Amino acid sequence: MLRFYTAGESHGQALLAFVSGLPAQLPIDVDFINQELHRRQLGYGRGGRQKIEKDRAEIFAGVRHGKTIGAPVALRIENRDWSNWEKILPVEASEDDPGTKKLVAPRPGHADLAGSQKFNYHDARYILERASARETAARVAAGAFAKLFLRELGAEIASHTIQVGHIKLDRAATWEQIRNISGNLESPLRCVDPATEEKMKAEVDAALKAGDTVGGIFEVVAHNIPVGLGSHAQWDEKLDGKLAQAVMSIQAVKGVEIGAGVTAAGSYGSEVQDEISYDKSARRFHRSSNRAGGLEGGITNGEDVIVRGYLKPISTLRRALGTADMVTKEPVQAAYERSDWCVVPAAGVAGEAMVALVLADAFLQKFGGDSLAETRRNFDHYARQIDEF
Repeated sequence: MLRFYTAGESHGQALLAFVSGLPAQLPIDVDFINQELHRRQLGYGRGGRQKIEKDRAEIFAGVRHGKTIGAPVALRIENRDWSNWEKILPVEASEDDPGTKKLVAPRPGHADLAGSQKFNYHDARYILERASARETAARVAAGAFAKLFLRELGAEIASHTIQVGHIKLDRAATWEQIRNISGNLESPLRCVDPATEEKMKAEVDAALKAGDTVGGIFEVVAHNIPVGLGSHAQWDEKLDGKLAQAVMSIQAVKGVEIGAGVTAAGSYGSEVQDEISYDKSARRFHRSSNRAGGLEGGITNGEDVIVRGYLKPISTLRRALGTADMVTKEPVQAAYERSDWCVVPAAGVAGEAMVALVLADAFLQKFGGDSLAETRRNFDHYARQIDEF
């Protein structure tokens, strides 16, 4: 079983990630991991924090001579902004007054108030530090390990933006287009259509001018995924359920769609199902479309796995909303923390990481292997079984 955990606060010393369950002898490309971290920091509508941080992963355990050793992997991502917060959020007991950094005006839509009530703080600082989407940097680093594993078995994952605010991509995108735009560091919003991307940029500019924020939809596509990952047998073994939970856990994601799930809800069955045929020359079953998003009954069916994340506008607004002071209980304006105003492309990178981690775990549950060579033998044997079906 592949497991991962993260630790660290937004303005703490560092973010940490721990990945357990990777087979031994998996080649690790540190430059690739750092490239993934860089991709997460890009995008049109990002705030000043991205000018401070230069995210790079330092691996402390589990990798030797460029390969995993079968032990848990531990890595660290430095928070450069810590130097500005060290006296405000010290680890040791301190009598220093945090002063203006104390947050008692909780932001609507954020974890500020619910978290403060839950943990009995009259200062949301201790909640927002962990609830911040800065935590996704650790997820992206962990997901890069999962991507490297999946790559060894021929699978790839990419993402693109299909909606920002009211502007939506109105045509389908091919795998090649998605893969190309996903890795294009010059594309500000990672939309496959340049004309639509320009309209999206205008939507982001309008939100900034109004002191507002804007959400959207990102789509993650996993390509070359074999038939048979996941299971129909128990509710918690269904792979679509695991993917939905993983993507929903990303900060500000309020909805997840598999394939054409939202459209399908308002359609007839004859308009939704992917008809099946058999290609004798290729010796494989084929579906006429992929509205199911590569999953049927909780099991991958050999088509691309397609997962969409619906991202609400983030909760920190320059034009503050009304709230109530946690101490005085009087009406006040919500606190403002330095923030982005559009994070859809970055959320897509986090979405890729979460999908990669779930799929890598599904691969390992099905094919096992204490070493990469053993996993690959099991995988190749199963692939022959599918070819002979």
